[in-house]
Amino acid sequence: MKITVLGWFLFMISVYSVKAQNNFALDLNFKTQPTEKITLNETSIGLSFSKKINAKNKFSNTLNYTNLNVKYSLLNFESLQNLNRFNQFQNKLEFSHQFSNTTQFNLEVTPTANFEQDFDFSVVSVLGSLNVVQQLGLNTNFTIGAARTTAFGLPKLLPVASFYHKINNESSLLIGFPYSKISYSNNIRNTFSLTNHFNGNFYYLDVQNSLSGSGTKASLSQITTALEYQRNMDENWFMVFKAGYDFDKKYILTDQNNHKTYDFNIDNGYLFSIGIKYKH
Repeated sequence: MKITVLGWFLFMISVYSVKAQNNFALDLNFKTQPTEKITLNETSIGLSFSKKINAKNKFSNTLNYTNLNVKYSLLNFESLQNLNRFNQFQNKLEFSHQFSNTTQFNLEVTPTANFEQDFDFSVVSVLGSLNVVQQLGLNTNFTIGAARTTAFGLPKLLPVASFYHKINNESSLLIGFPYSKISYSNNIRNTFSLTNHFNGNFYYLDVQNSLSGSGTKASLSQITTALEYQRNMDENWFMVFKAGYDFDKKYILTDQNNHKTYDFNIDNGYLFSIGIKYKH
């Protein structure tokens, strides 16, 4: 069954009931990751809402579409020019329950469809996480749990943990896996952040390429260290600028058992992104 990207997105929007009684947000982001042999250009759009059900329970839903365009050096990968466009649809469902004044339970379920151009239900996977947040003081908490995540490029069950501390009214610190962040805000309009993120993704291939052999999936991963600047334009609109560097960058093809069939030997490199957010 073949469904165009635009058609699938419109279908998802039509069944996505946005009831933003509490919070509603729209994100648009553009990112480029140039390297010597391969350049990755990514565009994403996200639509989310959250609702406080009662004093102890909160629900949120985020629908996201991402398009990844891959540009290869003709000198190195002339035969792979058709392996250049990937798509992803995600619908992230999050539920939070406040057990007590100091303990919170979080559950996340994320159906995701990752593919080139042809969509069918064989390209759908389910990611998610389960964690507990324990308040250690007025400004400090600790989170521990497990997640089925693509942090290393393919879906894997991994432990997750983080330590958060609000240093003062302007600064906060989050240390953990797969995400760490130090933030500073000098006023209500400006927020500066230094982040470190283990991140990745994968896509099912439409047709096996001569270089991929028995490859059925493309897998990408990296460790990203970046400086972010968020500017609050007014009450609802935000601009986000990000510049950083990708370490331990990988781009491989794998078979149905997740064994590597081809390695592009992609170089580490810089990344730049710009985004706009609307929050209500």
